[in-house]
Amino acid sequence: MHGIVVIDKPLGGSSNRALQQVKRLYNANKAGHTGALDPLATGVLPLCLGEATKVSQFLLDSDKAYRARIKLGERTDTADSEGEIIARVENFDLDEVAVKKALQRFEGEIEQVPPMYSALKQDGQPLYKLARQGKSVERKARRINIYSIALTDFDAEAKEVEIEVDCSKGTYIRTIADDLGQILGCGGHIIALRRLKAGAFTLEDSVTIDTLETEKDEGFAALDAHLLPIDKAIEELPRIELSSFTADFLKHGQAVQVSKPPADGLVRLYEEDQFIGIGVIDNDGKVAPKRLMVYEV
Repeated sequence: MHGIVVIDKPLGGSSNRALQQVKRLYNANKAGHTGALDPLATGVLPLCLGEATKVSQFLLDSDKAYRARIKLGERTDTADSEGEIIARVENFDLDEVAVKKALQRFEGEIEQVPPMYSALKQDGQPLYKLARQGKSVERKARRINIYSIALTDFDAEAKEVEIEVDCSKGTYIRTIADDLGQILGCGGHIIALRRLKAGAFTLEDSVTIDTLETEKDEGFAALDAHLLPIDKAIEELPRIELSSFTADFLKHGQAVQVSKPPADGLVRLYEEDQFIGIGVIDNDGKVAPKRLMVYEV
């Protein structure tokens, strides 16, 4: 079983739980997710089955898009509604113009300090485990890119705003919410988060686990209908077509000469129109194998 299933992750529960459910439904020997979503978050969660796990890193490194609802006036230790309130500001006026102006400060290439409640590790220990022990350690700011950030809903009475963010890998939307609250002087935290896009995959590509559970009784054909091709995850890479004769050399670890290759970088490899893996342009301008698919016959 080889391919990518894009799950619309439900509210609550971990990404790993969703992965294990899908792995069981598809009877997959290998499976992996492509960047965990918090239990509070819903939305696009691509899961790689079989040989598709070989392209999972590309999805980990891909750009993402989110819709987030932020409660202003309260700051929590986790920067979302699952944490404890550590500061509260009451009787403040929420100004839409001020919010829009504050959001502009996040646009472009910025540095962001990861939250303590994250899966990042220090000395082999996840930060969230240290945070649960009441510990806080210094975290280095990381450079990220916010391609766009927009205010999509403003509710002055409820003290809530909704934003949509297109961003690079490694961006923490919870940190944006917390920083926004600090800029506005009232505090803020995430109360709802939905991933709209991960790399080439969007909500339109997704299916719920409940739907898969319902369709499993119809047989694998019904489930297979939701499997997306492995190469969709890397569709931005140049495509190289190989004859079976040439592909055979490459499968045995040899670099091969192809017509009009790109100057450098990674490429998608196809043998007679079948995706067979990822190659790299070497110093001689040939295509060398980097990560090849091994399909069971």
